[in-house]
Amino acid sequence: MTQPFDAIVVGAGQAGPPLAGRLTEAGQTVAVVERKHIGGTCVNTGCIPTKTLVASAHAAHLARRGADYGVGTGSVAVDMAKVQARKDRIMLDDRAGVEGWLEGMNGCTLIRGHARFEDPHTLRVDGELISADRIFLNVGGRAVVPDVPGLPDVNYMTNVSILELDRVPAHLVIVGGSYIALEFAQMYRRFGADVTVVERGSRLAAREDPDVSAAIKDILEAEGIAVTLGANAIRVASNGDGVVVTPRDGVDPIVGSHLLMAVGRRPNTDDLGLDQAGVRTDERGYVVVDDQLRTNVEHIWAMGDCNGRGAFTHTSYNDFEIVAANLLDDDPRRVSDRIPTYALYIDPPLGRAGQTVTAVRESGRSALVGFRPMTRVGRAVEKGETQGFMKVVVDAESHEILGAAILGVGGDEVIHAILDVMSAKAPYDTLARTMHIHPTVSELLPTLLQEMTPL
Repeated sequence: MTQPFDAIVVGAGQAGPPLAGRLTEAGQTVAVVERKHIGGTCVNTGCIPTKTLVASAHAAHLARRGADYGVGTGSVAVDMAKVQARKDRIMLDDRAGVEGWLEGMNGCTLIRGHARFEDPHTLRVDGELISADRIFLNVGGRAVVPDVPGLPDVNYMTNVSILELDRVPAHLVIVGGSYIALEFAQMYRRFGADVTVVERGSRLAAREDPDVSAAIKDILEAEGIAVTLGANAIRVASNGDGVVVTPRDGVDPIVGSHLLMAVGRRPNTDDLGLDQAGVRTDERGYVVVDDQLRTNVEHIWAMGDCNGRGAFTHTSYNDFEIVAANLLDDDPRRVSDRIPTYALYIDPPLGRAGQTVTAVRESGRSALVGFRPMTRVGRAVEKGETQGFMKVVVDAESHEILGAAILGVGGDEVIHAILDVMSAKAPYDTLARTMHIHPTVSELLPTLLQEMTPL
């Protein structure tokens, strides 16, 4: 017998539960199906636990720098059992909060199990059938396991399994040079591990401008992290309890105690029976959606990491907002209206919005750019954190802000001043003439924007 609902949400990540809340408030019956942990990647293996670990690593780093501030701290020891316990407590509290919300939601039925389509309106969940007029996919993604010679024969970790590591590695080797890899690299270096980052490309954080990538590399190397670039023929092998990583021919192998593979993520769409529903995916497995997140099947939507339209908690939540606005509020919001924005949580962090300078230059449009090193930001000097810089690029004719990179203390917060002006479609002059509070990092944005030069 098939149990009917008005709507089915597959996956309880960042978009699914709030959408269930809106739908049930509108009087609809909703089934939320989750095969693993409520809260998805962000709560369980992403933002919440990793940023909690980053905070512990920052505390250790700051304690070691006590003398720089005239504070005697003595020797600094990291108790990974306590670090892990703090991470688990915060993560589990967050999960329990979302779980309790769903379980107490009137009109919502939380179903545990793996959902697969039987037909466009029907899903089978571990032997039981459920159906609905509308179905929303919020199934997330998982770590890519690359085809690296020797990898099946060695012990390695992904961004999920490393969260359970209960000791500081003697030497952590990380294959990958993007955001997840770099956050773990700095984190474990600050916990006390030797760390080597092995990246196939010619620079770290390759989607950023070259000067941003270079500054990130300098920041990490200054803390003792070894970086190997151009690793275009990686192979691995066991070495007793450890691992040997050879980046490319003619290069000395790297002997480590632990190996983290952090080379990207893939969508969890390969075991949903999407073919039974007629839902189309692209060559990478992402569900193809339109500007309002509807699939090629009219009554099925895809939100979050599985649709290829963003890989962040904030893009997933914004997906929910777009779907809810169109369905329930008669508000035709679109994915293409949002400004790309994200952060890299090394320390100091990188806050990004809009286009890179490289992309603007390649477009051929007339543009202006402003730049200020953090060494000229009073707040950064006072805090003893002067690494990085601020950079903003604008259209020379319309004065529209096209993009910004804030690599430095508070960069993940400062970027929002730029983002809000971009969203308001106001000219950069608006921000340039705004009085900011002293002493802050943000107060240098008006000064920077008053000193724009041709790109």
